[in-house]
Amino acid sequence: METKDLLPIGQFAQATGLSVTTLRHYDTAGVLPPAATDPATGYRYYARAQVGRAQLVRALRQLDVPVERIRVLLDRHAEGADIVPELDTRVRAAAQRVRGQHVVLRGLIAALTEGEGMSPDINLGRRGAIHALACRASVDAAGLDAFARSAYRTLYTEAGKGPLFLPVPAFIRYHGPMTDDSTTEVEACLPYEPEATVPGEPAAGVHLVHQQETPFASTVVEGEDAAWPRIQSAYDAVAAWISAHGFVFDGPAQEIHHRWGGAPGHPRNRIEVGWAVRDTTA
Repeated sequence: METKDLLPIGQFAQATGLSVTTLRHYDTAGVLPPAATDPATGYRYYARAQVGRAQLVRALRQLDVPVERIRVLLDRHAEGADIVPELDTRVRAAAQRVRGQHVVLRGLIAALTEGEGMSPDINLGRRGAIHALACRASVDAAGLDAFARSAYRTLYTEAGKGPLFLPVPAFIRYHGPMTDDSTTEVEACLPYEPEATVPGEPAAGVHLVHQQETPFASTVVEGEDAAWPRIQSAYDAVAAWISAHGFVFDGPAQEIHHRWGGAPGHPRNRIEVGWAVRDTTA
């Protein structure tokens, strides 16, 4: 086997800043296969021209691009496609996650140092029967604001066809946990008075929701406390109160927008978060 113009894996590792173990992994993943492999020993050799590709792979991994995605991006780059927009989107999302982690950390430190004194006031009241126009989608935390903006544009346009009377604030229902790295079904809801005007056949993407009158446990948050991920602490407080007081959850989590300034974290935002509940001791 002729290896005169090839670099042994050890030297290639030095040239690229990648460890021998990492190079073996990239070979197995099909991202950076060696130019030749000794059939007798299995020893890997790399072409000098592969140094640039290996350094690019290293940079992409430093941006937390998954190995399986790197191969796709490198193929697209080789075909002349611009991969910078995707990388920029990934970096922006990562920066947003870091900012969110700092918010969570500050809240965790406060909870650990202040204890129960930091718990918000929990209210147990009744939420009346509601009829609403609604839009549904599966989104993660990063996509929630864009979904809500689009959904409410659609819902207010639909309401204007009635016209429908809007008796109580708009709200969002979460049919699962909202996280940064997984999606859950979300409904943006715009309540209307059925006694005044009954909507006709809703437009595509719009459906009707009806909620019975029910006990409702909730708390109110404002300003930055009403933005993700800080708002999660309010949900946690309500959930803990429900569990501690003998109630059970009787439907999806709800986020009622009593006042909305047009953007998450706006200082005038006032949002009520909570769940419909049932008393298991009744």
